[in-house]
Amino acid sequence: MKKKKELISIIVPCFNEEEVLDLFYAEINKVFAQMGVDHELIFVDDGSSDDTLKVLMRLAEDPHVTYLSFSRHFGKEAGMLAGLANATGDYVGFIDADLQHPPILLQKMYAALQDEEYDCAACRRVDRKGDKGIRTFFSRLFYRIINSISDTKLMDGAGDYRLMRRNMVEALMSMTEYNRFSKGLFSWIGFKTYWIEYENVNRASGKTSWSFWGLVQYAIDGFMSFSNAPLELASVFGMISTICSFVYLFFIVIKYCLYGDPVQGWATIVCIILLLGGIQLLSLGIIGQYVGKTYMEVKDRPHYIISRTNKKDAVKIK
Repeated sequence: MKKKKELISIIVPCFNEEEVLDLFYAEINKVFAQMGVDHELIFVDDGSSDDTLKVLMRLAEDPHVTYLSFSRHFGKEAGMLAGLANATGDYVGFIDADLQHPPILLQKMYAALQDEEYDCAACRRVDRKGDKGIRTFFSRLFYRIINSISDTKLMDGAGDYRLMRRNMVEALMSMTEYNRFSKGLFSWIGFKTYWIEYENVNRASGKTSWSFWGLVQYAIDGFMSFSNAPLELASVFGMISTICSFVYLFFIVIKYCLYGDPVQGWATIVCIILLLGGIQLLSLGIIGQYVGKTYMEVKDRPHYIISRTNKKDAVKIK
């Protein structure tokens, strides 16, 4: 009996990518032609404000193309989840539409997964040429911090660009948490990964939708999704403050008993009050972040809402 041809599903999250979509579509189709495998492209329009949806509707004339358009901007994590829920391939992968993820590397990833030893083939950048110095510094700092405070280790330079076997996809889909941090989830579920290194590539066109503050918020999500260290830090601040207050109190009492020196220092008292107040507010802020994320989880709202699609049986995750 003739062996069934394997299907590769590639998920492409899109947010205001109208300028680059045609170029991306042409490039990835060249790669698929060289690979000689059956494929499907799942474009997820994350509430774009430009003509991304119009371009996707035109590309959907190709029977290999599926598009899912959200009713508003839900974020890349929601787009990735929607893609996973609607992917039917034996292998499922993610790739960015801006061509910073070279499509040609799909060949290496697919070849690596022909070895039954691996369940995932992923790409990691070995340099950050073209990125601003401050962004590079904070990116490396993020990996150092999260790998030191979390049991879930992240590979420096690793992104979402990867190809996975169906068993790994099912494991990802079993985790339906609202506050998703996919970089951590990829690592947390385990499975053996084959790493492919590549040099940084600039966007083919347009501007990135990631602002510096957006990346900071994403990093905070990572810290809080995979570590309780911030909560422990708040406790440490409290312990240190208590110990320091007792030491200072002991010093003041001894000084008064030995030298009869009256307690002075209005400025010192004000500084101490401000210091303790700042520590309390910082600790409350840390706790508030965890409480806020718990609040979002228990509301059980859908991760995304699909407003338009060319797939009749599109799967919606709650």
